Amino acid sequence: MSSSMESSYLPATTESLAKAQEAKDASESISILYRVIQDPSSSADALRTKEVAITNLTNYLTKENRAEELRNLLTQLRPFFAVIPKAKTAKIVRGIIDAVAKIPGTSDLQISLCKEMVEWTRAEKRTFLRQRVEARLAALLLENQEYTEALTLLPSLIKEVRRLDDKLLLVDIDLLESKLHFSLRNLPKAKASLTAARTAANAIYVPPAQQGTIDLQSGILHAEEKDYKTAYSYFFEAFEAFSALEDPKAIFSLKYMLLCKIMVNQADDVAGIISSKAGLKYLGPDVDAMKAVADAYSKRSLKYFETALRDYKSQLEEDPIVHRHLSSLYDTLLEQNLCRLIEPYSKVEIARIAEMIELQVDHVEKKLSQMILDKKFAGTLDQGAGCLIIFEDPKTEEIFPATLETISNVGKVVDSLYMRSAKIMA
Repeated sequence: MSSSMESSYLPATTESLAKAQEAKDASESISILYRVIQDPSSSADALRTKEVAITNLTNYLTKENRAEELRNLLTQLRPFFAVIPKAKTAKIVRGIIDAVAKIPGTSDLQISLCKEMVEWTRAEKRTFLRQRVEARLAALLLENQEYTEALTLLPSLIKEVRRLDDKLLLVDIDLLESKLHFSLRNLPKAKASLTAARTAANAIYVPPAQQGTIDLQSGILHAEEKDYKTAYSYFFEAFEAFSALEDPKAIFSLKYMLLCKIMVNQADDVAGIISSKAGLKYLGPDVDAMKAVADAYSKRSLKYFETALRDYKSQLEEDPIVHRHLSSLYDTLLEQNLCRLIEPYSKVEIARIAEMIELQVDHVEKKLSQMILDKKFAGTLDQGAGCLIIFEDPKTEEIFPATLETISNVGKVVDSLYMRSAKIMA
């Protein structure tokens, strides 16, 4: 038993619970509640009181950030789980795992705790609870970027849950698999898993939070395929669902909505969305970051764009979805600016272009060479002189395609005449 436990137990009664609440500090309350849980009585009233004591103890330990004690509590409660219904056991176990998740910096502890509980549930043949703990474990592994282990765990779990036809859990696991494949850049499998989640969701009532998660993932996949208009509509649906529930995911949905507007060249709409009644609720660094990007894009200014990326690094570069699309947007913006600047010249110093565009010479030189290779314009880099030489676009003589077309038509006429003469001769 835990060192916090005392040798003598307290009777599992409402008086004991009241005594714990009236204690002078959290440590004393925790000590009293441990002693209540120790009561060997297994009457219906005592079991009910112990359940309340466990809930209160979990709350106290969470507030005190005692993650390791919460883990030990699950081990200590195993004899108690043997005398209460399986549904209540599942509720307590999931409640304690959720409590550990609220304590910052415990991701590794959560993974090891889930693995322990999976082993215990397998030994106790508690299939319902095991499947849910395994789903939680897979989510934690995905969060920790341990993709290989998560990929090993999910297929067998999906197969088992599909056989039992537990639609609600199946939606969760299919969504999880879609996120996993997306993280591994396997877009076809990510879409297939999302379709499976939608199919399962259509057969049952799906809670608004889960429906919002489905819409959010749909938007992310559509954005990845550059279908930003459809992605926007999904992000909007997700934003409305999360906003009504006051879920923290609402801010991500709003951020991705603004991103879609920028990507479809409608950056001017960003200010209107932010100043709307729904948008004003979420004013903060994330929204400010997207507004700065929209302003930079409207002004076609790479300098402002780089300033926004630097000032809002955690909101833009550390969000993998935003970062991926903004990298593409930055490249497009850089190419447009370079093409506009070099247009009047036949020969220009690279240092002069870098000065006009306010970027490093090496960066500009690298981008110009890439554009030449991609045939964005005809030219060559004279690195000895540090110059860019631009060639005139070779104009195709109009007579050549016309001549080829005439010869092709004459060939068709000759073939037709030959077929006719063959029929007459026959």
